[in-house]
Amino acid sequence: MGVDNIITFDAHDPRVQNAIPLHGFETVQTAYQFIKALLGNVPDIQLDSDHLMVVSPDEGATNRAVYIANVLGIDMGMFYKRRDYTRVINGRNPIVAHDFLGSNVARKLKALKARRIFLYSTFGLFTNGMDKFDAAYEEGVFDRILTTNLIYQTPELLSRPYYISCDMSKYIALLIDTLNHDASISDLLDPYERIAAFLEKYRNGQI
Repeated sequence: MGVDNIITFDAHDPRVQNAIPLHGFETVQTAYQFIKALLGNVPDIQLDSDHLMVVSPDEGATNRAVYIANVLGIDMGMFYKRRDYTRVINGRNPIVAHDFLGSNVARKLKALKARRIFLYSTFGLFTNGMDKFDAAYEEGVFDRILTTNLIYQTPELLSRPYYISCDMSKYIALLIDTLNHDASISDLLDPYERIAAFLEKYRNGQI
């Protein structure tokens, strides 16, 4: 179709780039926007391993969780999903095991008395509606949900008291502007310095 370069965000499996080995393919992190949105909306979070942990829901999100845990200087754990690939139910392979791998602090999150839980997904599809999320929030299962505005956000979603939108508009504008000037976007792809500067302001009470 004449496309030379593809830029996407948090590709679940970056090996998809092997489909176009002779063309540019960049999968961009949204870690900075997530950290900025979380700490900007929940200002009493303590950034240490005694109070905060990053947990990956499956292997696909491990790299992102490791990165966020490292830049925040906290511990990380993960869940391992084992699926039955011989069957398809409702368009998906059913999960036959979902085990936690990590320290005892967060083995089962709320079941092990995690005080607050913040859920983050780059693309918030909410394909089954908001009822289950509303019920879980009322039951105290989680405290906030964060997704980006990389896809359409319904007014229903934006009205929820537990929802936080991670705005990607400025970042996308920077990427487009840089590319239009035939400049390298390599500095924009690594958010470490921006995260570090933001965390310094947060720790100094400037945010």
